[in-house]
Amino acid sequence: MPIEHLLNTQKPFLADGGMETTFIFHDGIDLPHFASYVLLETDDGRAALTNYALKYWDIAKAAGRGFVLDTPTWRAGLHWTELMETTDEAMLGINRFAAGFACAYKAKHQTEASPILVNGVIGPAGDGYAPEHLHSAEAAFGIHAPQVRALGAGGVDLVSGMTITYPAEAIGIVRAAREADLPVFIAFTVETDGRLPNGQSIEAAIAEVDAATNGYAMFFMINCAHPDHFSGQLVGDWTARIGGIRANASRMSHEELDNAEELDDGNPDEFGSLYADLARHLPNLKIIGGCCGTDHRHVGCASECLNHSHAA
Repeated sequence: MPIEHLLNTQKPFLADGGMETTFIFHDGIDLPHFASYVLLETDDGRAALTNYALKYWDIAKAAGRGFVLDTPTWRAGLHWTELMETTDEAMLGINRFAAGFACAYKAKHQTEASPILVNGVIGPAGDGYAPEHLHSAEAAFGIHAPQVRALGAGGVDLVSGMTITYPAEAIGIVRAAREADLPVFIAFTVETDGRLPNGQSIEAAIAEVDAATNGYAMFFMINCAHPDHFSGQLVGDWTARIGGIRANASRMSHEELDNAEELDDGNPDEFGSLYADLARHLPNLKIIGGCCGTDHRHVGCASECLNHSHAA
């Protein structure tokens, strides 16, 4: 599936919501260390992943939108092998299998009116909210390149660095994608003040990555933060480089979310209206979805509100 379908769309593709929070809090499935790839290891787990994707696919198809199907590999990089008590070889095999599993879903379900793109998800080499160590771009390349290659070998259409907290790691991921000849986008997360955990502005982080990679990334995304935390930052020509939003349902800070024992799923209707507001400030929006606390209700409301906004 040509990536041009995504880049040229005037109607943003849909992505899913908070995969891990949905399985843990709604479905009561244990995901050790937030690693959803473990679901690929059993028939029941694979069925759960399929049924999960179908909820979003049905929304996308009904809206005449494309769908970005994520692989469940946010915690499947080689830097997690020790914690997950597995080997590098097994982990790379999981990534190839995850890509093939998603590609089989795509082949079965996509239509001409609603294409599916398989997105190989790369997670941060540490805590997604507060990294314990800031790697150089060169080190980040070495950390992430094996997973990028494995996902590419499995047949993904593109890869993404999700919940990235500082530019050097993003640079390493983009360089790994370029080496593998794969399209890529980077999703930065921000704190309640709209800045990355290292204190940098979204604008500055994007500029740093683009300067170091000759603008190779298709676009950038903001994920794992509530729209109220970053909407005030979306001013200036640089916002043309933002092509996706996958926000949290909750207005809580990352620290509060980490310590929460119950899921804060916010208000899906309000979530949708906030997305319509964001779209007015983001001329090149290509993907909309959700992150922590969101599910198919939130993404459905966002899609509907954007439809109404464009009709108006």
